[in-house]
Amino acid sequence: FFRATSAASSHIDPKGTNVSSRIKVPEGYIRIQSKVNSFGAYLQTFPLKPDGSKVYLYNGNEKYRQDVHVAVLDISIGTQDLQQCADATMRLRAEYLYRQKKYDSIYFNFTNGFKADYTTWSNGNRIKVNGNKVKWIKSPQASYSYASFQEYLKMVFMYAGTLSLSQELPTIAPNNMTIGDIFIKGGSPGHAVIVMDIAENTKGEKIFLLAQSYMPAQNIHLLKNPTDSKLSPWYALKDLKILETPEWNFTKNDLKRWH
Repeated sequence: FFRATSAASSHIDPKGTNVSSRIKVPEGYIRIQSKVNSFGAYLQTFPLKPDGSKVYLYNGNEKYRQDVHVAVLDISIGTQDLQQCADATMRLRAEYLYRQKKYDSIYFNFTNGFKADYTTWSNGNRIKVNGNKVKWIKSPQASYSYASFQEYLKMVFMYAGTLSLSQELPTIAPNNMTIGDIFIKGGSPGHAVIVMDIAENTKGEKIFLLAQSYMPAQNIHLLKNPTDSKLSPWYALKDLKILETPEWNFTKNDLKRWH
């Protein structure tokens, strides 16, 4: 049995109910203040399950490894093996835009290049996939309801992934990192993690928090830093060349930003 907070208890407030109240900033650092209603603020204040919560798979089983996380995000994962790594980052981005009613900004490309935009979906169209051919077909189900939005996301999760998302999003220099950016490596398998929070010291040196889902589909969780137990769960941006996370390594060239 692994205690979720064992390696990072000095930076954990067990009573904290969201990212910024649960994860304390190391001495000498100040958490970046995000604009009200921004994606950064949404992630910094994202609700967490109680301290010590385990990571579960979509089928209700426990994840094999319970030693990679310090906290679990309080968001559904569904009952299908769909919400994996890249899907989890798309879910957080889409949920934020949906809450802000920025419906026109919700769109993702399928692996074959098809643009699946939420506005067309909500206006009563559905996506028909036949082999590698994808098209919109008219449907009587015009709706901006949350249930319909979830159905749209299921379709995205089925036909988009690390490969399409890594090609779709622009690359960002690590020094320009902001909350909400993602490290992503496209492929089969590939992987993606999302920057949930950033803090900075007086020298301008940044540290950041990461969250992921994985394979099979599982609870989105905040990651430990396997290379620096004193700083964990924070990661240092200074001199970043290889980003080592518990289950995947990225390079500094893998940082992308949402359109």
